[in-house]
Amino acid sequence: MPNNTYDAIVIGSGISGGWAAKELCEQGLKTLVLERGRNVVHNKDYPTALMAPWEFPHRKEMPRKFVEENPLITTAAGFGEDTAHFFIRDKDHPYVQEKPFDWIRGYQVGGKSLIWGRACPRWSPYEFTNPARFGYGIEWPITYEEIAPWYSHVESFSGICGNRDGLEAMPDGDYLPAFELNCVEKHLQQEIRKSYPDRYMIAGRWAQLTRPEPIHLQQGRAQCQARDLCMRGCPFGAYFSSNSSTLPWAEKTGNLTIRPFSVVHSIIYDEQKGKATGVRIIDTNTHAAIEYFARIIFVNAAALNSNLVLLHSTSRRWPNGLGNDNGLLGKYVAFQNYRGSLGGTVDGFRDKYYYGRRPSECMMANFRNLKKQDTDFVGGYMAFMGSYRSTDDGSALPEQIGAAFKEACSLPGGWGMYMYMQGETIPKETNTVSLHPTEKDQWGIPLLVTKVDYDDNDERLLKDFLTQSAEMLDRIGVKNITQHDNHWAPGRDIHEMGGCRMGKDPKTSLLNGHNQLHGCKNVFVTDGACMTSTGNQSPSILYMALTARAANYAVAEMKKGNL
Repeated sequence: MPNNTYDAIVIGSGISGGWAAKELCEQGLKTLVLERGRNVVHNKDYPTALMAPWEFPHRKEMPRKFVEENPLITTAAGFGEDTAHFFIRDKDHPYVQEKPFDWIRGYQVGGKSLIWGRACPRWSPYEFTNPARFGYGIEWPITYEEIAPWYSHVESFSGICGNRDGLEAMPDGDYLPAFELNCVEKHLQQEIRKSYPDRYMIAGRWAQLTRPEPIHLQQGRAQCQARDLCMRGCPFGAYFSSNSSTLPWAEKTGNLTIRPFSVVHSIIYDEQKGKATGVRIIDTNTHAAIEYFARIIFVNAAALNSNLVLLHSTSRRWPNGLGNDNGLLGKYVAFQNYRGSLGGTVDGFRDKYYYGRRPSECMMANFRNLKKQDTDFVGGYMAFMGSYRSTDDGSALPEQIGAAFKEACSLPGGWGMYMYMQGETIPKETNTVSLHPTEKDQWGIPLLVTKVDYDDNDERLLKDFLTQSAEMLDRIGVKNITQHDNHWAPGRDIHEMGGCRMGKDPKTSLLNGHNQLHGCKNVFVTDGACMTSTGNQSPSILYMALTARAANYAVAEMKKGNL
């Protein structure tokens, strides 16, 4: 036991786990990070980072046999021959879909921080208050004003680019300079402002170092080269990941131990002490069960796996899962709605082009149901959008062979634009994850069962997005507009949330305002599992802020002798 004892244990090394490790190690705590996947060292373990398209056997596409064997991950955003090594194959960790749910996972040190989309807008105050105000959720135990300083804390260290746009629905943060919009995006931005006083198309807030500050250079990171090859692993450290930023920083303190190949079996609860005392893991190479001990435990395995760990952490005191007195653990699971998209063409600008491959997109802030409910649905949606020039394929030429055709194929074609939604969904008690009563994985742990679906509110929100967006694009001069509902199953957004939600009342929530389990104060959950509602902004930067806040609170409570 003495050799396996630490001050803190962090389960998971992704975006929130990396932040927990950084904050705890900086405060002097000997911290063990448990990761179920392999080790990935920044720069050293990015095998495709500098490869040209023609150096891949299948030009970045996956062979048909692989696609047939992996129908789930091959549909994930960013997946390809150049990034496949950072995704978990379908067969390697099965689960049971009572209702269709696309569970995208990345098991390695760094987790999905290596393959995330990197959008980092702040939540608005309305996203914290509207669920309770309009009756589609419980009250958040914290406010925007309470989390705002922690947003600044993580933004300045991580490096988030963006403009200060002064929007209520998307508050400003501590940003590096934004990427410049291209000429068509600037035109569309101006036209929208002329026609719609409540709609704002802005440069995206993105976790990219456009102009590194001294704190980023101290991390060994460098300026973004606008290669847009981020999900391969960035050798420059130009986008934020646990591997390039928080974990190396924590390691510099001398207080960090990372243990890969460690599948967490359960959290150990001591009934006499009335608290958790450690974590039981299964070594993936030897299949040996090993126990580690600590005064505080952070659960950051990503939302669904965090629910799985807590549900499987049973004892006489907690027969239905750690902290689960009210029976709500694994319930109120939610996601974000990505089903709607549009495309079109923009006339003119044939003498214009752009430089580099900007890794960020434009954003349109939510304009629905802010101060009051003004639609037949609750919640809101924001949108990602952008403009581009594609190569002319020569299809409009009368000749389909010869020098004229070849020359046409080498020239830029016309301008196009796209737009897709990110919509808020309602956390519902009927949307659940649970443990299968008989089927287990290769480590002897029950398989997770997903039972998550859309509802009528999602359909009305989707319809409004498609209708409003098409009318707006038509009004500002976009041509050949197409609308699309992709009918994705929930989960492919990779923004799964809930199951162990925060709240003020232990009867309706699992965690308090500091992300502590109501019934087990030395266990903190700060990844997507803690979310009380989904909001309409991308959630990763909020996970970082919640984690930093909770870690500093935990250290303060330890020093007071309360943990």
